[in-house]
Amino acid sequence: MAKYNFMGKRKIFLTLSAIVVLASIVLLLIRSLNLGLDFTGGVLLERKFEKPVTAAQIRGVLTGAELKELGLGQSVIQPAGDGSEAIIRTKSLSDQEIRKIDAALGEKFGKVQELRTDMVEPVIGKELMRQAGWAVAISWLLILVYIAFRFEYLFGIAGVLALVHDVIVTLGFFALIGWELNMTFVAAMLTIVGYSINNTIVIFDRIRENMRLRRRESLEELVNNSINETLSRTINTSLTTLFTVVAILVFGGATLKVFALALLVGIVAGGWSSLFMASPIWFWLKGFEERKRASGKAVKA
Repeated sequence: MAKYNFMGKRKIFLTLSAIVVLASIVLLLIRSLNLGLDFTGGVLLERKFEKPVTAAQIRGVLTGAELKELGLGQSVIQPAGDGSEAIIRTKSLSDQEIRKIDAALGEKFGKVQELRTDMVEPVIGKELMRQAGWAVAISWLLILVYIAFRFEYLFGIAGVLALVHDVIVTLGFFALIGWELNMTFVAAMLTIVGYSINNTIVIFDRIRENMRLRRRESLEELVNNSINETLSRTINTSLTTLFTVVAILVFGGATLKVFALALLVGIVAGGWSSLFMASPIWFWLKGFEERKRASGKAVKA
């Protein structure tokens, strides 16, 4: 079994985590997130061409001199069917501007058949944002209730604080790189919450078990030993998942890149918080509770 002194360096780890969280919050306030059409509204164009075309070829037309004034550089292009169809997601456009796009595509690729033209209103996008926020908040609440019921409420508080760290760090990273976000990002955030708390619960379960078996150890030694006993399991699980996520990021195509990168950042942040944040926070809360209880008994005496 490994014998790393995690608890001895807990102040350093918690300070580093606080700095990263603070930096992420600053990035979110200064740069904000680059929200895609799912949140801000826009237009979905599904078109069929005479012959197969690539996303790069379509993007070349959208960003060409003829359509430059429309500012379509952030459009999301997804090939469909046998390669002769494409779905273009872009910002809100007028009917005249959509016709101009069709004309430019027709001039480059020949006859263009309109399969679908959908308008996504900004109001719907705001509702999706609100629902996404509620989904993450409710997941935190349910996790807090579950851990408090299975273990104790202090474990629940420590676990949720670690999850808040994971979410804020992931949001801050995407504010930094400026990638356009869609609804797959929300799915990734919920996945991160579930994955991260799983590693944390494994460590908490070992702490609870050792509290019954190792009564002679100090609380700091007990927590440190519990982290070391679950270290190989935590690392192996994280690495196995990371290999899969990296494969999706590299080979999954443009539509899965945001999802995969969010998972990658979230899994790394979750591994950090499970090892270096959740247990030290619980240790501090537990110590505070015990000191408060002891002082209360002293006053009564």
